[in-house]
Amino acid sequence: MDNETLHHEAARLRPTLLRFARLQLRDEAAAEDAVQECLLAALTSKQGFAGQSALRTWLTAILRNKIVDHIRRQAREPSVQAVDDDGEERDFDSLFLADGHWADPPAAWGDPQRTLENKRFHDVFEACMDILPAKIARVFLLREFLGLETGEICKELSISATNCGVALYRARMRLRDCLQLNWFGAEPGGLRP
Repeated sequence: MDNETLHHEAARLRPTLLRFARLQLRDEAAAEDAVQECLLAALTSKQGFAGQSALRTWLTAILRNKIVDHIRRQAREPSVQAVDDDGEERDFDSLFLADGHWADPPAAWGDPQRTLENKRFHDVFEACMDILPAKIARVFLLREFLGLETGEICKELSISATNCGVALYRARMRLRDCLQLNWFGAEPGGLRP
């Protein structure tokens, strides 16, 4: 692929990459930096793109590495945040019976493939991600979006495997609740936390 074509295609994919980075990093400036680093890396190592995958796939892989690098740098820096931002914790155990079944099963979520193809669903999902507390959102994103294993997440964030599991559980349950309220069982209107 020549420079001009790569530059044009990268510019076309930039909004998608930026959206992905914003979702992962929750910081506009950090997302911009990660995308810029990604595009610079792609342009300087274009010979690494053999055309065996889509350009979007290749750029997303580079961006994922840049995001993980950013998270690693951030984890090494001392934190000045003194307040735990997890806020109130909901008792999710009340959603289940003693035998582990739902006390009040969620509504049917329909065809997952069709849902994923709906742009509005992605908007609602991103809004639900935005209202997650930052700490549990980070663990969820590292696991589900970036594909890191529990051990890697624990090492990157300096947390125990138990804390990682609890954070993943809380993130999944909060996302489930938010999507149930705002998408699957939604009445038209704004997002409800």
